[in-house]
Amino acid sequence: MSYYQASHANINAFKRTVTTIDRTEIQRRLGLTKTYNASLSGTSTQANQPVLKDPYSEEQKKARRAEYARMLEVREQIGHVMIPKINQDLPIYAGSGEDNLQRGVGHLEGTSLPIGGPSTHAVLTAHRGLPTARLFTDLDKMRRGDRFYIEHLGGKLAYQVDSIKVITPDRLDDLYLVPGKDYVTLLTCTPYMINSHRLLVRGKRIPYKEGLEHKDQQLGHRGQLITYGFVSLVLALVLGLLWYRQRKKQKRRQNETKG
Repeated sequence: MSYYQASHANINAFKRTVTTIDRTEIQRRLGLTKTYNASLSGTSTQANQPVLKDPYSEEQKKARRAEYARMLEVREQIGHVMIPKINQDLPIYAGSGEDNLQRGVGHLEGTSLPIGGPSTHAVLTAHRGLPTARLFTDLDKMRRGDRFYIEHLGGKLAYQVDSIKVITPDRLDDLYLVPGKDYVTLLTCTPYMINSHRLLVRGKRIPYKEGLEHKDQQLGHRGQLITYGFVSLVLALVLGLLWYRQRKKQKRRQNETKG
């Protein structure tokens, strides 16, 4: 089974299992999650918030399975993130240990769990591509105004990109929560294959409308088709020009031989 087949199977299993959970139990779990998030936002000063660590540090890579998000987990997932612009739908796991990053998106411990709400800021991180999967490889193609979506135990959330930054791994100030704001940041290494810096794509919460992610996905596919079509056209023109020049040279040689 390929990575994408396994990933989609896990997401589908997550969705099916959620439908079997009693609504009262869902509300209980969400209540616990909100309490956890409130404990992170109990102060407006960054100095008193949990110290955040670069998810790609050696310490974080070796981290074992995180227990802080058990109340939100379904089939070991705390949700999945849909990014139509780059055609990705990936499971989210608690913690940014390498085991999680090998199978999907990790949630950075110390940041809000991704259920939304005022004074929350969830940070989701993934590799810039694995041999078998692209993951956040194309995250640098995201632009302000693009949307991404998160589905968790309690429903779906929509976020619109409002900030894109590149930082060094020791400058994580942009990952802390801002009182009253509802943010989610997508984080990966950059430049590709060098990984000396971190790319942050932050989204602010916007109202979710049913089916909006599918519309964005269609637009994303259309954009990809236009790009592929343009590249194919340019390639065809280049090949045609090379063929024309080669034919011209051959005719010139034939004429010189006859002369």
